[in-house]
Amino acid sequence: MRFEVSHVLDAIERRLTTEPALARAVLDLAEIVRFVDLDGGRPASLLRLGMVIDAVARHVAEENVQVYCVVDKGMLSDLDQPSSERMVVRRWADDGHVEVVPGAQPRVMEISELGGLPVASRLLPGLAPVPGAGGAVLAPRAPAPPGPSDLGRRLMSRRWRCPDPECALFNQMRVAVGQPLPRLRGVPICPRHDAPLADIGPSPAQDVLAVRINGVVKQRFLLTSAGPIVVGRAPEGGVGIILGPWLDEQAVAAVSRAHLVLSIDQRGLLAQDISMNGAWIHPGNIKVTPKEQRVIAPGEYIELYPGVEIGRPGSFAPGGAVNPHSVLAEAPTMSFRMPPR
Repeated sequence: MRFEVSHVLDAIERRLTTEPALARAVLDLAEIVRFVDLDGGRPASLLRLGMVIDAVARHVAEENVQVYCVVDKGMLSDLDQPSSERMVVRRWADDGHVEVVPGAQPRVMEISELGGLPVASRLLPGLAPVPGAGGAVLAPRAPAPPGPSDLGRRLMSRRWRCPDPECALFNQMRVAVGQPLPRLRGVPICPRHDAPLADIGPSPAQDVLAVRINGVVKQRFLLTSAGPIVVGRAPEGGVGIILGPWLDEQAVAAVSRAHLVLSIDQRGLLAQDISMNGAWIHPGNIKVTPKEQRVIAPGEYIELYPGVEIGRPGSFAPGGAVNPHSVLAEAPTMSFRMPPR
């Protein structure tokens, strides 16, 4: 069972982000782990985070959603939480997957307001995780924010550096993958080290894109002007956006291992077909010939093969039925009720 739990926690880790542009909700982890009524188990369990992630996925009708977790510092010494799970949370913090702060609720609300993210909470306005089909559902208790605030956009348009060189949230390595939102206490500060952040210049231009297969959004990803991203059936070295696991037999034959290169420059979002099969821009069914580079305007998306699409999430009309794969698929069945597939 310990092996199974470890696999589940690894799967949960892949759904954690401190990049607000990719997150689909923000939450206080110390609150979530105590939702005993979701499974009838022990007083505190990190696996309940997986149940809430599943609920977010069903709520937004997308696969592989990510959430922004804030961890109250007191959780790291909570004896109701198994020591092995506390160690996992510390590792997540050290790797920059979650924020650890004293007093998580004000930080959750700050991220929600600045980043335009809904809150998954029973104590704060937002979406309340409650028992339901599949283990948990989200009951709306307040309208979702319409989007990032003006201040949030300004903060996200700059790059920030923490004075601690080992900081996992605000260091040089975060340039290509985005950064968290600074905490505001008169000036922007690092939420982990409580130290003023240095403004080191404008953020690279970025765009949030999505992979949609047969009408279902399978993954969101961040593209920045710091470097291109290759999209294909199986890009070399496994670096890029890998479509293979989602393709049927016909699509596998039509989508190249490396099919498309996406990049951003002063012209905007660019797509270059590097396959032998071509691609199409919609609406308009405009053929992109091999090796050709095209600007993708707002509202447009790229089709590699019928039903295999790449674009900004807002460019897609509502599509196919969604039954997201549970992040708890490998959880011990004696402890968790899995949704029917």
